[in-house]
Amino acid sequence: MIKKKKAVVLLSGGLDSTTTLAIARSLGYKLFALSFQYGQHHDLEIKAAKAVAEYFRVDKHLIIRIDLNAIGGSALTDDMPIPKDRVEDSMRSEIPDTYVPARNTIFLSYALAWAEVLEAEDIFIGVNAVDYSGYPDCRPEFIEAFQRMAQLATKAGVESKHRIKIHTPLSSMTKSDIIKKGITLGVDYSLTHTCYDPSPDGLACGRCDACRLRLRGFAQAGITDPLDYIHQ
Repeated sequence: MIKKKKAVVLLSGGLDSTTTLAIARSLGYKLFALSFQYGQHHDLEIKAAKAVAEYFRVDKHLIIRIDLNAIGGSALTDDMPIPKDRVEDSMRSEIPDTYVPARNTIFLSYALAWAEVLEAEDIFIGVNAVDYSGYPDCRPEFIEAFQRMAQLATKAGVESKHRIKIHTPLSSMTKSDIIKKGITLGVDYSLTHTCYDPSPDGLACGRCDACRLRLRGFAQAGITDPLDYIHQ
């Protein structure tokens, strides 16, 4: 019997990370999902990540607590308003207040540590450089730089036991392409959570960057978004 390769997949419970998990599964990996309670204002992300991990029957789902709201500097962790109704040009050219300082660097560092312990050679992250909110740690050059660093920062890399590869399967895809890909892989998008500023009863706001990009993606894909919105 051929032994399955292991993959650590960063899973926020959102549309992109869920599709990335489905892609990793379709490639035949044993799935080790990694999520974070990092001080975000609501726990809907974690509930969604748990539901998605259960849906895909991952081999293990690890949830790590990090207190990033002690650092602050983001509307997702600090007492700052969530940007709403931004135009597309602003989304592409301006880094919004929802950027969490060094978040993907921190998340990938944990993924790297777990991959080394698991003796996994592959890490998957659902960053996107087409339909996204302008975050600097979603760009291909950041991922390439982190992967170079990973070979210098790990025992496995220094001893050349194996080279850890960071996979970004969504990097050059539009949101509509991501959604269509997920549908072909059996993703149930009703399990996912995207909104930066949901209502107390869990309804998506429909006006933050994440909601607007998601809604546009579903519209362009010609597929009905299964989530409920306050504004749509």
